[in-house]
Order: sequence, then structure tokens, then C-alpha cells
Amino acid sequence: MSKYSAVKTPASVMAELVLKTRKLRKNNGISQLELATRSGVSFGSIKRFEATGQISLEALLKIAYFFNRLDDFTPVFQTDTNLDAVEKLFSDKTR
Repeated sequence: MSKYSAVKTPASVMAELVLKTRKLRKNNGISQLELATRSGVSFGSIKRFEATGQISLEALLKIAYFFNRLDDFTPVFQTDTNLDAVEKLFSDKTR
């Protein structure tokens, strides 16, 4: 993949999550240590996440919960797309 590709990659999504999480933490005036203490995620995990993007799903969800952003994960792997809804409107079964 090209560095300038419009297609998202796991690495680009990971980097975006790190930036957004760090910005959210800093905008709330919270240190890494305070985030660790208040979210229940180890300080080492917070540091590693902000440095490398590596974190367990459970730890990431705990951080999201702390910032009241857990609902942001609701659409992940959602199977009912808008196209499905439109197709349901015009299907013979609903007429």
C-alpha cells in the first residue's frame, strides 16, 4: 500500500486511535498516570499505547468507558447497513 493511499490500513487506524485518545486525554487535563488509575488500565499499557498503538481490546474499551465514548464502538462490524435498510423498503416481502 502506498503511504498516500485513500484505503485505511490497520496501522493507519491504530495511529488515528492513538492521536484521538491522546488528544482527548490532554484536552481533559489528565496525565497518563491519572488515566491509568481512573480507568483501571495499567500505566505501562497507557504508555505503550500512546507510544506504539499496541493495547488490548479490553484496555481500549476501559479507556473509552472512562471518557464516556463506549458507544463509539457500536457500529464496529455492524451488519445492518443503510443499503440493507433501503433494500428492505423495496422488497416484495414487505408489500
